[in-house]
Amino acid sequence: MERCRLVFSGSGGQGVITAAIILAEAAVLYDNLIATQSQVYGPEARGGATRSDVIIADTEIHYPKVTQPNVLVCLTQEAYTKFYPIIRPGGTLIIDSRFVKTYTKVDAQQVQAPMYQTVMERIGKPIVFNICMLGVVIGLTQVVASDSILKVLEKRIPAGFLDMNRQALELGMELAAQVKV
Repeated sequence: MERCRLVFSGSGGQGVITAAIILAEAAVLYDNLIATQSQVYGPEARGGATRSDVIIADTEIHYPKVTQPNVLVCLTQEAYTKFYPIIRPGGTLIIDSRFVKTYTKVDAQQVQAPMYQTVMERIGKPIVFNICMLGVVIGLTQVVASDSILKVLEKRIPAGFLDMNRQALELGMELAAQVKV
C-alpha cells in the first residue's frame, strides 16, 4: 500500500476529529495497517477551526503530522481558504458543496459533494454529516474497507444510533461513486 496522508478540516462540532479517529482505528484494528492521528483545535470548543491529520501505511510512520496531504477534506470556507495550498500535487480535494466554494485552481482532483444536503434530505439529522464525509473519503480512496469502519462504529456508537451512522456511511460511498471517473 502506498502511504496515504489525509487532512480533515472544518469547524468545531462538525465531527472531523471523530471521523479521523474512526478512520485510524479502522486501519489499525481491522485492516492490519499502521496509522497515526493528531488534531488541532481552534480557540473555541465549538465553532472554531479544527484540523485532524491521519497517516495510514503498511510501513513504519516516523512523523505524525501531514505537510502535503494526498487527501484534503474541507467542510467550511475558512478551512478551504486556510488549507487548500497544502494539497499534494495530483491529490484529492474534497469539499461540501453547500459550505465551500472553490475559487482557486489547485493541482488536484476537486470533488464537490453535497454531503450535508444529502444527509439532511435522506436522514434528517446533521449529527452524521461527518460519517457521510468519511464514506466519501473511503469510497474515493479505498484506504480502508467500509466493513472496518462499520466495526469501529459498532464499538463507538450507542446501539440506537448505529443504523443512522451506517446509512450515512453508505450515503457517502454513494456520493463517491457518482464522482468517480
